[in-house]
Amino acid sequence: MITLEDIRRPIMAELAAFDEFVDRQFTAEGELLSEMLRYALSSRGKGIRPMLVMLSAALNAPVKGAATGRRACLAAMLVEMIHVASLIHDDVIDEADTRRGRASVNARWQSHKAVILGDYILARNMSIGLQSGQFDLVTHICGSMSALCEGEVLQDECAANRTMTMRSYLDIIYKKTACLLGVSASAGALAVGATRDKVSSMRRFGEAVGMAFQIQDDILDYTPTAQTGKPACNDLREGKITLPLLIVLERSDEARQNELLADLSRCHEDAAAVERIRSAVESEGGLSAAGTVMQGYIRRATEMLADYADSEYRSALVNLCAYIAERDR
Repeated sequence: MITLEDIRRPIMAELAAFDEFVDRQFTAEGELLSEMLRYALSSRGKGIRPMLVMLSAALNAPVKGAATGRRACLAAMLVEMIHVASLIHDDVIDEADTRRGRASVNARWQSHKAVILGDYILARNMSIGLQSGQFDLVTHICGSMSALCEGEVLQDECAANRTMTMRSYLDIIYKKTACLLGVSASAGALAVGATRDKVSSMRRFGEAVGMAFQIQDDILDYTPTAQTGKPACNDLREGKITLPLLIVLERSDEARQNELLADLSRCHEDAAAVERIRSAVESEGGLSAAGTVMQGYIRRATEMLADYADSEYRSALVNLCAYIAERDR
């Protein structure tokens, strides 16, 4: 099975430069804020977004080594810190106690401090970006913040009203996940001076990767053996209808839909209701059908790389697509 280490190998120097750049830029005054910031940045997860930036930059760079420059590091920092801040805010909204197998920021320091930390990271991120003078990168990347907010509100609205449709679901995961991954890939190309067509192509590639990534996340939520660092069926406990359940609902008659939705309304307090839905989604084909949709996005992303000459960077992006489809965490 392909590992993240395999994917990172061609850009180890670029990622090391990125980590050093973040360490230099992200500091805070005051002992408590500094401790919170170190805690949040010490577990940034898989690093898919900076990986995408650096692989795209290396793939599109006019000469080898150009992706280690300051513009690529800045682009990777801008997307990654938007992501980090959004996760802190998500955990507050969802009242989540864990993130990647350890206490979430809100669980450790309470929600109001977590909100402040998320805001600080966003503010610091914007300040560094603007002070750099790289306004094309800042403008290109930071517009994705509004999409994240729109996706969160739409998801809450659909959860409250039980009105999720396939169109709404795809819109939500585009705004909450795929948009920023698309921007990550396109920002890498932009950072090294790629043509407008190449920047646009890399954005579409990243968006397809992002759609697949989120669908796989939603599949893994129904998988008790998955190593996601969060409890299994967490989305059900939060009343969220994601693709595996949505497919079962759309295949069911009205009586069955009402039965499933009634169970969903009890999931936050009834473990038996959670298990009934999980079992139904598995036995009625929701997981396998969602997997088929996810694989379609993976094929689309892989095909978009066909115009690039064979290289270690192209191979790493192909491997990233395979990793997303195969991952269990």
